[in-house]
Amino acid sequence: IGARVILACRSQQRGEIALAEVIEVNKLGPSFLLNALSKTLHLDLGSLKSVRTFAENFLKTEDRLDLLINNAVKIEWGSTEDGLGMMFGVNHIGHFLLTNLLLERLKTCGPSRVVTVSSVGHNFGKIDFKCLNTHKALGTGTSFWQTMQIYSDSKLCNVLFTHELAKRLQGTKVTCYSLHPGDRNSSNVLKALLKPITAFFFKNTEQGAQTTLHCALQDGIEGLSGRYFSNCTVRDLYPKAKDDVAAKKLWELSERLSGLV
Repeated sequence: IGARVILACRSQQRGEIALAEVIEVNKLGPSFLLNALSKTLHLDLGSLKSVRTFAENFLKTEDRLDLLINNAVKIEWGSTEDGLGMMFGVNHIGHFLLTNLLLERLKTCGPSRVVTVSSVGHNFGKIDFKCLNTHKALGTGTSFWQTMQIYSDSKLCNVLFTHELAKRLQGTKVTCYSLHPGDRNSSNVLKALLKPITAFFFKNTEQGAQTTLHCALQDGIEGLSGRYFSNCTVRDLYPKAKDDVAAKKLWELSERLSGLV
């Protein structure tokens, strides 16, 4: 479809390699990416300064933004340079700030979409607002299972963020969706550790991308803004994942922690 794609990557070198590979593959069929138009830009979602710099540069150089895909994920203990819990900072706050900084451009270019990649793991998540207010993190434990819990918590943040964003976008031509992509068979230490019990559920990269592509490109899903998808199908959520009070509270806290207010 000749889309101009901007790959926002923490490692610009790796991003350029990935972009070159996609362009090479698409030479064999109808072109989705155009070599002269698509490019990579540096973006570290673990740095609020980097997010702001990326957004500023993007808005100066790009006239259009029709689709924003929030796809980064971190499964790692520690803190960001801004003192946020690493998984909370990268998996949620970075995406939250980026989306808000680009939101006016999305509105101007509507109809447009925001797609945020969550995980089925959000079902196991919880939001400890006391811990967030005290430690700027979703949890303070460092064991393997505590780390997995915090990861699930961050994925619940993605779903609640999308739920609240859809409400705030009512009356505009911007829609938003969250999704579970399937566990992609990519290089990841955590997946290697879990492989004996999860290999059956793994998808290859192409399979894992299908629900993201569905939410990004499928016609006729505008009325499902704010909903959660898995296997290219809208799914019902547990009450905690569509809690209006929690979603609004998380949004307002995220505004403060990201420096938007």
